[in-house]
Amino acid sequence: MPLATTRRAGLVDQVIDQMRGAIASGEWPVGQRIPPEPELVTALGVGRNTVREAVRALSHAGLLEVRQGDGTFVRATSELSGAVRRLCGSELRDVLQVRRTLEVEGARLAATNRTDEELLKLEALLAERDAALAAKDWERLVERDAAFHALLVQCSHNALLAELYQGLTEAVRASITATVRTEHDDDQVSHTGLLEAVRDRDPARAAIEASGFLEELLERHRD
Repeated sequence: MPLATTRRAGLVDQVIDQMRGAIASGEWPVGQRIPPEPELVTALGVGRNTVREAVRALSHAGLLEVRQGDGTFVRATSELSGAVRRLCGSELRDVLQVRRTLEVEGARLAATNRTDEELLKLEALLAERDAALAAKDWERLVERDAAFHALLVQCSHNALLAELYQGLTEAVRASITATVRTEHDDDQVSHTGLLEAVRDRDPARAAIEASGFLEELLERHRD
């Protein structure tokens, strides 16, 4: 990633901002190890202590994870997402319950506020998701399913709701991965009814559909 050379004042803050930007833009994807300290020192034109302070700050914020002897890895794309991961940890039911809270309202608002262009994008994403399911392409299924839900919440045109949901990005993907059935099991949750409710501009039915499939997942993964 070429990093811009920093100015002298506020070096730590500048390094934090540049590293945060690399994470948020996807240049440093979640799960990937960031460049080693010597490379960052050279690229940024700052001392080791400055880089270490920036890494420490981003680790406390939940964006990075320092693994002794292995390097530093991207943990989340934002402070909010990092906080969600710390709070929910690996508890699938916690994530599904939070998703239900946000996605039900997102679906209800989307049915009222979505545009025709957004509906076409939702239809395309769901078609790609279902095609991945038919092909048993589980990685593609997770990617398209997550994108469908993210766009659905964006269609609410509630900026705060969309931002809160974006903070769940990594947790949502992890929950979808965990709930994808094995390739020998065709009992997958369908989103067709949800899309139809949004298409028909029926907020009550959209909320019921969104709640229904998440309740189904919660029932499947009841402790």
